[in-house]
Amino acid sequence: MLKKILLSFLMIGFISANTPKVVLITGTAHGIGKSTAKYLLDKGHIVYGGDILVDENLYLNDIGGIALEMDVTNQEHVDNAISRIIAEQGRIDVLVNNAGIAVGSAIEDVSMEDAMYQFEVNLFGIGRTVKAVLPHMRAQGSGTIINISSVLGKVYNPLLGWYVASKHALEGWSDVLRLEVKQFGIDVVIIEPGLIKTNISNASAKYYEKYSKNSEYKNFYGSPDDSEENSFDDYSDPIVIAKVIEKAISAKNPKTRYSAGAYSWILLTMRSILSDKWFDKLIVKVTG
Repeated sequence: MLKKILLSFLMIGFISANTPKVVLITGTAHGIGKSTAKYLLDKGHIVYGGDILVDENLYLNDIGGIALEMDVTNQEHVDNAISRIIAEQGRIDVLVNNAGIAVGSAIEDVSMEDAMYQFEVNLFGIGRTVKAVLPHMRAQGSGTIINISSVLGKVYNPLLGWYVASKHALEGWSDVLRLEVKQFGIDVVIIEPGLIKTNISNASAKYYEKYSKNSEYKNFYGSPDDSEENSFDDYSDPIVIAKVIEKAISAKNPKTRYSAGAYSWILLTMRSILSDKWFDKLIVKVTG
């Protein structure tokens, strides 16, 4: 009798672990979001992917996913996406907040309009999606919210002050959210990628071009030959983050933080053991 009971519990756990999850990923047109969408679909999950780049996101429909038009700064887009998922699936198990931008340039150079847009996407956009899914996850008594931060949520780098600020804010905000929603069976996980081959560096280039011409911080901007896209050989493929995300949503008790990708371990370790002034010296030496 005891053996039958134990087998029953094991089977319940096996079925639960292998039941396809309904997943919403933001920012799936490129990079980490695209790799994650493909990887989770291969694992048998039901994947909805939202992106502001509508045409570039349509590949999802061809590989078994569902492409959504979704600008995280647009409340109607967010509400429509969540409503559709609930109408079609009856639940939402995982939210991966991946959409983000990097406003690159010296803090003084960046206009307040661009600085506020940085936060509108990287923090308040996540707030919109989280607030939209929480009532459904709370009602079902389960769910996993994964917020894609960065190693720059813990460390820092010249010319990325507003981006760094948005990721530091996201880390603290996620910590508070984790404490608040745990009582409802909802997990909150932070992913801290290192250097990953995505379009975010190329997108940042437009801000460098915009602000560097008359900047007092030319020593940090460097020459065109020093651009991020010329050093992609050192970067990790986005699949490494996709695998970490899948690991987190499959875990019974996921970690609060995962880090992966080029230089993630060394940067986070150096930040934890060096004083602020010594870390400053390291960063200035590395960035020139």
